[in-house]
Amino acid sequence: MFPLDAVDMKRIILIALCLLCIAGSASGYQIYLRCPESVQVGLPLNCSVDSNFPVGTPFEFVFYRSSSYTATPLSRHNVTIQKNSATIYQSFDTKGLSGGQYKVEAVVSRTDEEKLSTDSRTWQLPILIDRSGDIMIASPVSQTFDDALRIEGSIKNAGNKGVKIEVRGPDGVVFGPQTIDTKLHIQDGAGEFTQKVAVTKPGGYDVTFTDANGYVGVKTFKVVAAATPVQTTVPPTMVTTRPSTTVLTSSPTTTQSPLSPLTTITVISIIGLISIIINKRR
Repeated sequence: MFPLDAVDMKRIILIALCLLCIAGSASGYQIYLRCPESVQVGLPLNCSVDSNFPVGTPFEFVFYRSSSYTATPLSRHNVTIQKNSATIYQSFDTKGLSGGQYKVEAVVSRTDEEKLSTDSRTWQLPILIDRSGDIMIASPVSQTFDDALRIEGSIKNAGNKGVKIEVRGPDGVVFGPQTIDTKLHIQDGAGEFTQKVAVTKPGGYDVTFTDANGYVGVKTFKVVAAATPVQTTVPPTMVTTRPSTTVLTSSPTTTQSPLSPLTTITVISIIGLISIIINKRR
């Protein structure tokens, strides 16, 4: 046998370490999380996990809003492995989220984490693409039955290629999915659309838009019942009749007119006659 020099010894140690890594990887439990690289905001983010952990092993799906330094949890879903080597699926709602990078993680217990193989993939960084700003709505987003449901507006860069819409209300889908025509707006290349959809009850109606480049976004309209004119009843005015007041006035003073000359002469004559009679009796 030839003596081993230092270089040969390093090679042997390196090979041994590689074999140990391979053996460790093969002997540990595996878990493989898969998510799409990107998805449009508003569409579900569909992920899956394949694992050889035994039946009954619990783990957790966690959906984060990711940034350069932090990850804020948005939702959590507890899962238990039900069958050996069965793929587990989980969807995350992206409606209302902003565009950007997010994180999905399959979290196992600390004990199970120590058993993971080195080639396991427990997290993914999908990107949400937000195109909702490409939709411009010109009709009112709150309408009454008399006017509902008018869907008017434009899609950025859609030209005259048309746009597919689906209208979903309180009772489910009421229109579409159906492609409607768009009219090229020469100034900016947008595609203008207009569509009237009959609705039968008030509530919120989500309109989903998809153009030639794929899913664009959702806009929500609110339909309300027409206002009923309110008849205002004016209560009768109570008129209080006050009794008439009689104003007592002084009785007119009767002015006695002076005696007439004939009356005066008659009185004087009678007095004179009485005087004569009295004198004769004497």
